[in-house]
Amino acid sequence: MSRLRAVVAALTLGAPFVATAADVTRVASSFEDNDPFGMFIDVGFEHTQRRTKILREVLSSDGGSRQLTPELWYKGHDTRLNLDLAFGLYQDVEFSFGLPIVLAWNEDWSFVSGRNAGNSSITNNCLRANGSLTDPSCDPATGAGTQPLFNVPLESFRGGLGNMRFGLAWAVFNQRKDDTKPTWVVGLDYEAPTAKQLNPSMVTASDERGSVGDRVHKYTLYTALSRKIGLADPYFKMHYTIPVRGPGFYSNCDSRDAGNLAYPENCSTPGWDRKTTGIQPAHVAGVTFGSEFQVYDQPRRQFKLDLRAITNYVSEGRYYNELSGALRKLLYTGDYMQVGGQVALTARLSDVVSVRGSGMLLYNTDHVLTDEKIGKDIDASGTVDITENPAELNPNFDYRTDFVSRRFYASESKDFRVDITATFQF
Repeated sequence: MSRLRAVVAALTLGAPFVATAADVTRVASSFEDNDPFGMFIDVGFEHTQRRTKILREVLSSDGGSRQLTPELWYKGHDTRLNLDLAFGLYQDVEFSFGLPIVLAWNEDWSFVSGRNAGNSSITNNCLRANGSLTDPSCDPATGAGTQPLFNVPLESFRGGLGNMRFGLAWAVFNQRKDDTKPTWVVGLDYEAPTAKQLNPSMVTASDERGSVGDRVHKYTLYTALSRKIGLADPYFKMHYTIPVRGPGFYSNCDSRDAGNLAYPENCSTPGWDRKTTGIQPAHVAGVTFGSEFQVYDQPRRQFKLDLRAITNYVSEGRYYNELSGALRKLLYTGDYMQVGGQVALTARLSDVVSVRGSGMLLYNTDHVLTDEKIGKDIDASGTVDITENPAELNPNFDYRTDFVSRRFYASESKDFRVDITATFQF
């Protein structure tokens, strides 16, 4: 035994015990025969990019149909350091804790090819949020009397400590203990709203970054199966995330800007409390399946190739999306699907240290980015009549962006993520 292994053995009183080799069913286990304590420490560097073409709904020249016209490119860059700790509470029962440090979350908006300040509907805008004209003589063709929705190009800068994560996992079956069964893991991850509140109305700068917290509790239920067959270790995983608003969640009514809200006077009135006007986070459900392959196996060195397919469903909701940083508010967003895959390579360098690198690409189906409902039936008359009863007008509604024929859509949206993680197991 090498000196390093002797030190580790003295500290842990034995080698770590893991439920299986597949990453999605990895569980730290303690109180095993000759293995009283199992623990993993993961230190990872992650970079994610989202690139989206933003289209705007406009009426055709004859006014009879709606068309989508390209306006902007959105680019978001999220670079973070992920720190995770997992240890066995008992045999095949794991508790985990994670903390992301968002080093930089930068966004920028620029015109697509063929669009500029002279012909964009974003800069040549003649409407206020409440639907009135910016100027009686406003002319988008000449730019006279117009008020831009926001200036292009535009940048946003955020960062800081992210939300803490706590998890419990249980390997119901363990192939290493009973090779007649697959490894089956069930678990619950809880993301706590510990990060400082993200305020979309705040103007940010590279030396004055905004915060990143959505102030939402997230409960993720999941189950995963894997079974090692020769050099292959196929697996399958399902997950569902339930969001619950936590203390200090953001509402657009917290920044009652008449330039951004159609009728801020309705904020906090009957029917429009903070729960109604505030963040409505999306539910997320997904399925992952794939396999790990042992491509090199020696007593002190192992290399595994991981290929997986990923599908997620993201429900509708009001939250921070690709236009929120530009319009400075949370936006009601349509539901969409994410489809893609990931390739990863894990190198086990010793009994204690392994390194995993991966690349993931997801395609996001087209969806609406600005879709607030104009109001609701507060007086129980059976209809929404904002003319006779202005109290029924949704304070979040914006005639410039939520009205049919003026809405914005996300198209050709892709997420690309690369990460490298060092794992220390004891």
